Amino acid sequence: MRIHLTSVFVDDQDKALRFYTDVLGFVKKHDVPLGTDRWLTVVSPEDPDGTELLLEPSGHPAVRPYRTALAQDGIPAASFAVDDVRAEFDRLRGLGVRFTQEPLEMGTITTAVLDDTCGNLIQIAHSG
Repeated sequence: MRIHLTSVFVDDQDKALRFYTDVLGFVKKHDVPLGTDRWLTVVSPEDPDGTELLLEPSGHPAVRPYRTALAQDGIPAASFAVDDVRAEFDRLRGLGVRFTQEPLEMGTITTAVLDDTCGNLIQIAHSG
């Protein structure tokens, strides 16, 4: 068994697609119209057949309180692996990305947490 798809709820799919591709560096995998929304996924360019991230519309009534509670408590909605947290932090901050947690070393793990501009906190992490 392996993870094939996971998702983050987003306020605006077009805005999310721009952020996740133009800023974070993912590539669009699927973009299928579904009424007023889309089945919109992105993947790592390093693993185009790997795990997909669904940029899921946040219209369900349970989404707002769920995301608000996570953000208020500083809990990331997702975690992405990077080779060098400090270098990625510098690159993204240079692009105007707002971080809620600067790089933090915890033993062999380094993490940082950013605001994806679409209603989520996202952790970047490196272990090693």
